Amino acid sequence: MSLIRCDQISIEFGDNPILVEADIAIEADERVCLVGRNGTGKSTLLKIIEGSLQPDQGEIHRADHLRVSKLAQELPTDLHVRVQDYVQQGLADHIALITRYQQLTAAGHSALHLGEIESLQAHIDAHGGWQPEVRAQTIMSQLELPAEAELGDLSGGWQRRVALARALVSKPDLLLLDEPTNHLDISTIEWLESVVRSYAGAVVFISHDRQFVSRLATRIVEIDRGKLLSWPGDYKTFIKRRDEALDAEKEANALFDKRLEEEEAWIRQGIKARRTRNEGRVRALEAMRDEAAKRIKRQGKARIHIETADASGRKVVEARSITHGYQGRTLLKDFRIKIMRGDRIGLIGNNGVGKSTLLKILLGQLEPQQGSVKLGTHLQIGYFDQIRRELDGERTVAENVGNGKEYIKLDGKDRHIVGYLRNFLFTAQRAMSKVKYLSGGECSRVLLAKLFTQPNNLLVLDEPTNDLDIEMLEVLEERLSQYEGTLIIVSHDREFMDNVVTSVLVFEEDGNLVQHAGGFSDWQKRGRQLLEVETPDQLARKALQEEKQNVQAVTKKPGKLSYKLQFELEQLPAKIAALENEREALTRQANDPAFYNRPFAETQPVLEGLNRVQKELEIAEERWLALEESRTA
Repeated sequence: MSLIRCDQISIEFGDNPILVEADIAIEADERVCLVGRNGTGKSTLLKIIEGSLQPDQGEIHRADHLRVSKLAQELPTDLHVRVQDYVQQGLADHIALITRYQQLTAAGHSALHLGEIESLQAHIDAHGGWQPEVRAQTIMSQLELPAEAELGDLSGGWQRRVALARALVSKPDLLLLDEPTNHLDISTIEWLESVVRSYAGAVVFISHDRQFVSRLATRIVEIDRGKLLSWPGDYKTFIKRRDEALDAEKEANALFDKRLEEEEAWIRQGIKARRTRNEGRVRALEAMRDEAAKRIKRQGKARIHIETADASGRKVVEARSITHGYQGRTLLKDFRIKIMRGDRIGLIGNNGVGKSTLLKILLGQLEPQQGSVKLGTHLQIGYFDQIRRELDGERTVAENVGNGKEYIKLDGKDRHIVGYLRNFLFTAQRAMSKVKYLSGGECSRVLLAKLFTQPNNLLVLDEPTNDLDIEMLEVLEERLSQYEGTLIIVSHDREFMDNVVTSVLVFEEDGNLVQHAGGFSDWQKRGRQLLEVETPDQLARKALQEEKQNVQAVTKKPGKLSYKLQFELEQLPAKIAALENEREALTRQANDPAFYNRPFAETQPVLEGLNRVQKELEIAEERWLALEESRTA
């Protein structure tokens, strides 16, 4: 039996149909990748499978006690939650099942609910057991997460890892991943691949990382014009079979249109022909007209134009003996490079190693602590910034790209801004939408469209592939392969790098920045590893050690307390007592046997409040101890 089956589901937002009488079934142990252009409904379908969104029509059948967990595309919003508490939130449903079992096995209930008790016991045993807190500690240990750290202290990549732990902790039958590689560096992406590949349950995921999809997917489901098309096999098989199907569809449509044209000519013959015409043929023609009217044309491919400037000088950038770092950590040491006109260089490294810093140094935007950088002559630089600073959310797409003008110059000719944006798959209506209402993929397309209107002979692209769908990626690759200027790219998309650059600069494990011929795969064959900065666990231990040293410094400091510190010391006992009372009240609520049967929206504030009070109480007690010892020293 399928874990979940959706029959003839349809949903639309406003007048925009997303899914139209679509079918899909997910079986146990398979890994399904959802593909399709941005805006076709991939995330919507995940929400329907998860149960957080209901379709307008159709039926959904789920296996009994189906446990579904989702890793959302967005990062956590509440950054003041401890990692341990955030992970344990993923066990709320499991804890509720344990509570229900305990209630049913109480005196007088077991005989009446024997079937439910047996079902609950089997499900609890199969999904984490009877000690959920142990399961949380195990998953945090496996993912090397700092349990006591707050989410706000972690990078985007490590926040993504914490969110994955929350999704995995309940051992779901069906794991949903929405763009899981977003915010991750190459080492973490490879780690995630191993986690998903070895996962015992079924996985449905969305990803535009083609290498990630190629290594994991056992089936591809494409969303095309509101329908769900299933393609068993890996990604390369899908590409081949899909292209064959599209060619066959195009040929069939051409034959249909030719026949329709012939029938339309027949129906318009003279009076004599109309008197003797075949009524069956007339009805067949009407049916053909209906079929033609219902046909949804496939949206055309993007067409990217890059406005190029006159050639630069032969030498583009020369860096000599560059050394740079911050907070006592060296990012670059005695680095040298000479970039010549026409070079196509990829910059590879994990998060935090200094890729964006190096770009700014090479472009003259940041002065290195040691060494010098010399820029070549006649340079016109086009810089794609992953932070998207150049986009004004209150202005429309057209206003952002055209700087308020209706026409832009391309190849010396005036081009209407809306017509230009159609090449980047923006309809006229979407081109007039404010940027703040766009998706991440649409924002990336806007920034590319804006960048490529500016004449350049040196393109610097910092994470240009983020949020772009696969078709747009392939079009961008094709256009960049034809670019005649100099190219410097930072990207964690391994296949993109292989297809575009001819050499790579890699932050390697020994701390050196080394240049190699070829793309990412060529470098990987050399058996080298990427440099990894300190893990959050190491940083948390360092911060704890520094905090202890600060407390010791206070306790060792002799002498009488100042009036301000003495007043603080006198106020602390009352504050500690109030916090203890608040903790006791919240603990009573959490210990109530029916607590976890309440809605999550009611239990979450209590648990978060309990964690907050506990943390404040620990800080207050440590502060009181430090001031008291200092006073009596």
